[in-house]
Amino acid sequence: MAEIAYVRGDATAPQGKGVKLIAHVCNDLGGWGKGFVLALSRRWPGPEAEYRRWHRERAGNDFALGAAQFVRVGSRLWVANMIGQRGTRTGSRGVPVRYEAIDSALDAVGVKALELGASVHMPRIGCGLAGGRWSRVEPLTAARLTARGVEVTVYDHGD
Repeated sequence: MAEIAYVRGDATAPQGKGVKLIAHVCNDLGGWGKGFVLALSRRWPGPEAEYRRWHRERAGNDFALGAAQFVRVGSRLWVANMIGQRGTRTGSRGVPVRYEAIDSALDAVGVKALELGASVHMPRIGCGLAGGRWSRVEPLTAARLTARGVEVTVYDHGD
């Protein structure tokens, strides 16, 4: 079984050779404007535009918690928009992160990564503005990706 590699760096500039898939968590409201998504949008307009279209046309597609959308941003580079948080604010129902939705979306990412022969690159998904704990997300990542032989690199942003 592959292990999760942890590195300091920028997940929007994934390291290594071959096809790469950048995975990140989005909310279920169609909002894109804080956190890691800003770094993605500075580099490529496609993931935001596709996410907004996916949300706008949600009556006729699979946009929902647990879904994943794959956007090609380069000849050997893809971004996975994963719907893994309900709303954007902590409230009476707790933090926005939804672990079961991240698990479902990671399953789809694993299938796509194997189809593409890609490695997966991500920040500590669900653990920033979504309020999640890596101790809950890491085992999901291991089960859905590394247990299938998908190489995973997690980026901790250096100062």
